Order: sequence, then structure tokens, then C-alpha cells
Amino acid sequence: MSTKPEFHGSDLEKIEEYYGIPKESIISFGANVNPLGLSQNVKEDIRQNLDIISSYPDREYQSLRRAIGDYCSVSPYHVLVGNGSTELISLLIGQRCPKKTLILGPTYSEYARELSFSDSTQEYYHLTPDNGFSLVLADFLKKLKEGFDLLIICNPNNPTSSVIKTDDMRQILAACLDTNTFVMIDETYVEFAPDISEVTAMSFVQEFDNFMVLRGISKFFAAPGLRLGYGVTSNQAFLERVKEHQIPWSLNSIGAFAGERMLRDHEYISKTRDLILSERDRMQKELKKLKNITVFDAYANFILIQLHKDGITAPDVFEACIRQGLMIRDCSSFQCLEGEYVRFCVMMPEDNTRLLHILKELLG
Repeated sequence: MSTKPEFHGSDLEKIEEYYGIPKESIISFGANVNPLGLSQNVKEDIRQNLDIISSYPDREYQSLRRAIGDYCSVSPYHVLVGNGSTELISLLIGQRCPKKTLILGPTYSEYARELSFSDSTQEYYHLTPDNGFSLVLADFLKKLKEGFDLLIICNPNNPTSSVIKTDDMRQILAACLDTNTFVMIDETYVEFAPDISEVTAMSFVQEFDNFMVLRGISKFFAAPGLRLGYGVTSNQAFLERVKEHQIPWSLNSIGAFAGERMLRDHEYISKTRDLILSERDRMQKELKKLKNITVFDAYANFILIQLHKDGITAPDVFEACIRQGLMIRDCSSFQCLEGEYVRFCVMMPEDNTRLLHILKELLG
């Protein structure tokens, strides 16, 4: 290769080809996946029930939707399941048919990609480092008055790890109701928040019908290969329209079976939250001792830092880490993120310590 490729969190094959590092030996700080891996209880349940592959899943996924309803404290009638949240993003945009979309950025690029297949114009409202990538609510509400068909919010946001808390989200939903704006809220990382109830919009499902919350099991439950996502909305007419355009049996039998058990594995859920919350706190405290970076408050399972050391760029930090078998994310490709930034997720304590050591040597 004559030009260095751009690497994303799951590009282990590209890393292996470019650097000659076996992908099995790479610690992926860029994928934002729970370092505990798949629950042992779920593994055993799948092993003992592999014969379900020989049967079609329930076309309505009733048992899984009940489990999701219990997990999210919502009615299962408001739940839609799909082949990962990516499918649901595509379906939502396809059925809303927006002409003008506002995206809270910098954020996940899949939203813009899906919108590019529609007739919608895309406009970004930029979060900035000046106030820690926190939303300035009054100014944002003014922006909404310009009239948008669709608003897209990732909460907690990727890559900034910042959040919009519930009090502000209620005001946003109310403002969007007045302007006839539908809101897509991607809560992929909400289960990693210190207090989930302070962040999730699930409690507003009965109050507002102009939004849909999207979640999945890829990150928190360490199962990106299962491709299980789900959406929740009280807008039943829209929900039925989406279902009519969804491919039948979008989610396979194993995904439906495993998803139900994941959501009820309270021991795994508790163990994950204990690990992420304690290690994230430790990492942030250690990083804030360094004078050449800005460490932004993190609510997801990853931390964003800005580099200020002369002569050190985001690609330099990526290179130093990957040479030690640690793959972080160089954030240069994120739209609306100007400057030198890197992002890395919380892994097992010993791996986190290795990463901290490299960052201290390079940036201290």
C-alpha cells in the first residue's frame, strides 16, 4: 500500500494486512465493545439450543419483544426488532422520507450515509470543545425553529461521550412536537452511563409520539455478530409502516433466542457496569494528570481526548499504540471534529494500564 488506509474500530483485518500484526493479538480499544465478551450463561444456553436453527423464528418476535419491554420498562407493543440498529436506522429514514435533516455532530457516520440515499438535505449542529461538547440548549432550541423533518441525536454521543440529560431531552422533544419534527435517538451506549435514568428517553415513550429510541446488543452485551437491534416508539402508525417495509424474519432464530437471555442476565449486566464505571473513573483521573491533553467527561464506555503537545498528532498516537498491539481510534475522519483527537474505550484493567503507560510516555 502506498497510502496509509483509514482505520475504524472494527478494521482488524486491515490492521493485520497493513502492519503485519495478527488480528487475534490486537487489543481493540477502537470498537467500543464490552471487554468481558459474551456472557458465559448465554454461551451455554446457545450451545444447548442450537437446534432452533432448524425452525423459523416467530415472525412477530413476541417473546423477545416482551423481554425488551421488561428491560426498558415500556410496552412490548411499542417495540420493533431488527437486524442490528443499522437496519432500523435505514428503515426509519426510509419511511420518514425527510426533506431536511438536522444532525447533532460530530457523530456516527452511518446516519449521513443512510441519508445520502434519500432526498434529504443534511445540516449539522456542532457541539464544540469549548464547553466540553455539552449541548447549549437555548441556542439549540432556536435552531430547531428553522424547521426540520428529522432530528438525529446519538445519546451518549459517539465520539464525544457527552450526553443530553432527560430534563433537556424533554424540552427538545416538546419543541420538535411543535415544529412537526420526528426525532431519532440512538442510545447504543446508554447502558454504560453512570445513571441510566438520567440519560435515557425511554421514560418519554408514553408522553411523546414524535420520536423513536434505537438500541442494540453489539456494544454492551459484546455481541456485534448477532446483529440484534431494537427500536421503541409509541407512534403505532409509524411503527406499523416500518414493519410493513421490513424484510420478514429480519432477525435470525439464534439472535432472537440469545437476545432474550442477554437482557435477563442480571449478573452479567451488573458485572459489566461495575467494571466500566470503575475503570473509566480510574482512567480519567490518570489522564487528567497530563498537561498536554484535554480529557472530556465520559458517559459512554469510551473516552475522547484532545492533544495539545507540539509535534504530536492523532496519527502519531495511533501509531505508537498499534505498534504495541493496542488499537485506538484516530478521530480525524469524524466530521465536525476539528483538531487532534483520539478516542479509546474501556477494556480490562491490565490492558487499560498498558494504554495509560503509552499515553503518559508520549504525551507527558
